Amino acid sequence: MSDKYPVQGAGLGLRRGLLDSLSVLNSDDVQFMEVAPENWIGLGGRLGKQFRAYTERFPFVCHGLSLSIGSPDSLDVDLVNSIKNFITEHKIRYYSEHLSYCSDDGHLYDLMPIPFTEEAVHYTAKRIRQVQDILGQRIAMENVSYYAAPYQDLSEIDFINAVLQEADCDLLLDVNNIYVNSVNHGYDAMQFLQQLPGERMRYAHVAGHYAEAKDLRVDTHGAAVIPTVWSLLEAAYDRFGAMPTLLERDFNFPPVAELMFEVQQIQQLQNKYQSCAANLRA
Repeated sequence: MSDKYPVQGAGLGLRRGLLDSLSVLNSDDVQFMEVAPENWIGLGGRLGKQFRAYTERFPFVCHGLSLSIGSPDSLDVDLVNSIKNFITEHKIRYYSEHLSYCSDDGHLYDLMPIPFTEEAVHYTAKRIRQVQDILGQRIAMENVSYYAAPYQDLSEIDFINAVLQEADCDLLLDVNNIYVNSVNHGYDAMQFLQQLPGERMRYAHVAGHYAEAKDLRVDTHGAAVIPTVWSLLEAAYDRFGAMPTLLERDFNFPPVAELMFEVQQIQQLQNKYQSCAANLRA
């Protein structure tokens, strides 16, 4: 894989409920891990020691939950500085967040879609640049799932691309979110994927979801990845090249062997497209 990526290979999200069961893994099993920094900042005691043992053994990236980059509230600079210290303390390779907001004069306890407007593009991009300046590094925004979208002056794809361009930031490609949104909002997932800027992609997410109705999918991270999402990931590799990819699982944890089966599916797809790329160069 290219040196442009902060990590390599296939990763797995580390959750507190997995701290004990994943301790048997090594870097041949999983090449990197990811955490939400808000869940680990300032953590001491037994859990803090367990987490430190992981960060000493595996490369880590952070995927934030609470930055609320599109919120009308003032940017939480204290949180950004805490994340900066956390990144330094644990030698975190990279930081990403959701292209959404979760506060409006108080915490909303959900990730809400930013209005797809030109005004929101300028506002959000300015805040992303501010975060990058404080952290002293580029960050990535993740394409998020959403279930209603008020004030759509722009399409979702045009909004994402405009924010990334104006902020000059990177993209965390969430493949499951593309599929979920394509079902919920009636668009072609493959066509959407093709329009994203591959040069800004730094790693990818795959996850499972809940099929609530024929035309409604909920991004839960509580189930296995479905074949359609695997096919979409393969299409991403075919279009943009194999990239670091992480399996997200937030609850309904299966045995470690089942998680590793999915991680191995990522590895197999990566090996396939790395081999294709090598043959083309030969």
